[in-house]
Amino acid sequence: MPMITAHTGQLLLILVIVLLIFGASRLPALAKSLGQSARAFKSEMREMQTEQPADAQTPAATPAPQQATAAPDATTYPRTAS
Repeated sequence: MPMITAHTGQLLLILVIVLLIFGASRLPALAKSLGQSARAFKSEMREMQTEQPADAQTPAATPAPQQATAAPDATTYPRTAS
């Protein structure tokens, strides 16, 4: 007889909780929307991977030099008594 591992027991507990929260009638719709979301995510990731080599071939713009910022005045950062 196969042993039930801790992971299997945890998955069964999660499944029972989801069943109690959403009900048996809403589970198929929930699974369908989850599958559609996963498919859309995978297709967007594939598009990003195919676009990335095209972006890598374009020359990178040189960053603009950063200007020094002024020192904060006393009104912005009041001193605390030590």
